[in-house]
Amino acid sequence: MHMGTTELFLIAMTAIVGIPYLVWRLGDTDYWAPLVVVQTVTGIILGPGILGKAYPEYYSFVFTPAVINCLNGLAWWAVMLFVMLAGIELDLKKAWAYRRESSMTAGLALGTPLLLGCVAAGGMLAFDGWAGAKAADWQFITGVGMACAVTALPVLIMLMEKLAILRQPLGQRVLRYASLDDLLIWGVLALILLEWERVGRQVGFIVLFVPVTMLFRRLMAKLAERDRWFVALIWLCVCSFAADWAGLHFMVGAYLAGAIMDAEWFGEEKLDKMRQVLLLTLMPVYFLSTGLRTNWAVGGYAVFVAAGVLLLASTAGKLAGVHAAGRMLGWGRAESSVIGWLLQTKGLVMIIFANILLDKAIISSETFTALLLMAVASTMLTVPAVYPKLRAVAQLVYKAA
Repeated sequence: MHMGTTELFLIAMTAIVGIPYLVWRLGDTDYWAPLVVVQTVTGIILGPGILGKAYPEYYSFVFTPAVINCLNGLAWWAVMLFVMLAGIELDLKKAWAYRRESSMTAGLALGTPLLLGCVAAGGMLAFDGWAGAKAADWQFITGVGMACAVTALPVLIMLMEKLAILRQPLGQRVLRYASLDDLLIWGVLALILLEWERVGRQVGFIVLFVPVTMLFRRLMAKLAERDRWFVALIWLCVCSFAADWAGLHFMVGAYLAGAIMDAEWFGEEKLDKMRQVLLLTLMPVYFLSTGLRTNWAVGGYAVFVAAGVLLLASTAGKLAGVHAAGRMLGWGRAESSVIGWLLQTKGLVMIIFANILLDKAIISSETFTALLLMAVASTMLTVPAVYPKLRAVAQLVYKAA
């Protein structure tokens, strides 16, 4: 039976939206596997590495090149919006007001897993098939190391919203640490992506970005709130195009577009609603398109071993770094443990980060698969490990306030 691209696209969308929801709702997985994890795992299962091998005829029938192109377009737009919202959450004013605590915690929470991740990446270089076709050794090691250091700011926000502590002092502290790490992560990514062939464009982008940003901020301050949303989307497209044209990847531009905007311009409640709508309507497409890029060619066993080593480097490094900061700042062990586990969660940001490394051929699709498995495992570990401790610490902080 012949079907057109539209019909196949709608079949794919039905699976993308329906399967994760049914598994999440009927399986009541929210405690150990939030919907975002179920969606990511579903994307992996529907990808070529599992379903594509088990049922190649079905896979090639539904996921034709035309359908994949449609899904990729939606996924690009979804992730641009998502990364912009993550940038808007960055509050440099609060970070500066608590600069000693924030810089010490964020620095150790980022630096320790980065170091351990770089060691693991160095070991991976001893074997063929892990580095991308265009990667220098330092790019691969730094990229994989930074992937181990990533904190999933959006997943963190959703978890703290569930516990009703996002706007409480503890939640705002954790948000500051994660936001600073987020800023450093995108800065390091821009460094990794520097291309000598386009260095002139990249320098030009950086030089022009500052004065253009100042003009943009003046314009936004004068606009009514309803107009700011439209102008913000135009700004997002322009920044993403300029960054991609310069060779820095459109996601770097999307984050910068959001980072220079103030959350007060839009209102916290409306930003939260927009993020929730985005996660409901468009981000599942991104998860599926991510799953379509998984590869097990090195061998499933080797990919799982690599994912386990990277997970150990990421989790142990993040917890050790936060506990070191906690000792210097006089925190209790329980408080340090809660913050460490929260900052350890990977989720969406690491998937986005790994996608960029794959796009630029810095990592292979096998390394991408290992990183994706690590992100899923990290997020699944976080909720059951942190939930009881976080609730207890939050109650103590609330009573003391």
